[in-house]
Amino acid sequence: MTLLILGVILWILAHYFKRLAPDQRAALGMPGKGLVAVGILAGLALMIMGYPAADFIPVWQPPSFMVHVNNSLMLLAFWVYGSSAAKGAKAWPASKIRHPQLTGFKVWAFAHLLVNGDLASILLFGALLAWAVGEVILINRAEPDWTPPEPAGTATYVRLAVISLLLFSIVAGIHIWLGVWPFPV
Repeated sequence: MTLLILGVILWILAHYFKRLAPDQRAALGMPGKGLVAVGILAGLALMIMGYPAADFIPVWQPPSFMVHVNNSLMLLAFWVYGSSAAKGAKAWPASKIRHPQLTGFKVWAFAHLLVNGDLASILLFGALLAWAVGEVILINRAEPDWTPPEPAGTATYVRLAVISLLLFSIVAGIHIWLGVWPFPV
């Protein structure tokens, strides 16, 4: 559990560094970007190693129908995250909300909290959900002005639907490869 907790802390601190210590971050210049990237990657590596190594300590038993909810939310998470990817005009909800990538990340974390009732999962996904909420708050305080982009056309929506379904399939395949069946039994 120690590696998992250290990874989450490093991930959060590396991401919050620019917002909580902007003068120190600015003083580091371009090398500071590399330092932050190393911190984020190290945090990610520690989470990836620490999560499967953590003891399984059950906290609650998710009902089986939550798998359907999780999978629906995962499709939504890919859609919301990807809605900001197009250059210029954006697909919904990126044309309406300021932080579609962080919103997609929050949907991802919440969806995983619904289907994982063990302590390591609650720590991991709960902390990452809290981080994303905090990140939105910090960004909005630092940069209060935002102008919504123009809404995208039909072609962008079609591409986003195909990419979202493809990513969902790839991630489901990775879960299966890792020995975690992501579909109802």
